[in-house]
Amino acid sequence: MVKIPVNVPTSAEDSDFTCGTASFSDVFFRYLEDGETSSSGSFCNSDDEDEQNSFDLKESKAFWNSQDELLQTTLRRTTSVESRLRRATAMILREISMESTICECGTSPSGSCRNCWQREICNRLRITGLNCAVCKSKWRSSSDIPSGEHSYLEVLDNSNSRRGEVRVVIELNFRAEFEMARANEEYNKLIRRLPEVFVGKEERLWSLIKILCTAAKRCTKEKKMHLAPWRKQKYMQSKWVGRRERERAATVPLPVSFRERPAKSKASMLTFDLVDNLGGLHCTAVEVV
Repeated sequence: MVKIPVNVPTSAEDSDFTCGTASFSDVFFRYLEDGETSSSGSFCNSDDEDEQNSFDLKESKAFWNSQDELLQTTLRRTTSVESRLRRATAMILREISMESTICECGTSPSGSCRNCWQREICNRLRITGLNCAVCKSKWRSSSDIPSGEHSYLEVLDNSNSRRGEVRVVIELNFRAEFEMARANEEYNKLIRRLPEVFVGKEERLWSLIKILCTAAKRCTKEKKMHLAPWRKQKYMQSKWVGRRERERAATVPLPVSFRERPAKSKASMLTFDLVDNLGGLHCTAVEVV
């Protein structure tokens, strides 16, 4: 008879089997019990995962609810200086949108050129006696953010000597600065609450940047996406809160009568909703921001 080699178990529990003292039924049920123990362990792991997922969902919901509440609270707060500048800015936007004008650059209607919009709004605010200027920020690259530059409007108010100088930022395309591709619905909900045109104090802008950048970081984490360096709080702050160069605008009106050329139908750099419902813009700027 040919002997077939068998792998001999090495554990202490199987020593009886090698000595021939254990029956087949003993060995069989022993391995069945081992299998049941392994299966019950996998079920426990599954229950733990379900509990963890449930906790993650609750924690995520609590985070987004708190961010939404914090954002709305920040947007509702206002001062007399901010309210006055919002009314003036909304009125100027309404006037410009109703005029048929050509950009100072002469290459396109004013509705499609951000630089000319900024200069024209700046000039008209200065005519009313406000210390307004076009500002250009520029920053160098670092280990965590790339270099960049950005332009916006700035008003320095010194109407109250006891309060001191108040810096107010006017950003014509505020909402778009925080929009993000493939964002989750919770983040998009926050973005929809933002005004298209922001008019507010530097401190309020700083708070909004912190809220939105924290939300962007959480959004990319939940979507398992990489957070782009230009989405980071440090990068966004550099646009409006960092070092800047102030340009003095001309005091003469920039537009030339558009009646000299054939009219062309072109969209404004602002959204269609903003242009078609400027009354809504005025209301939003005063009540929400």
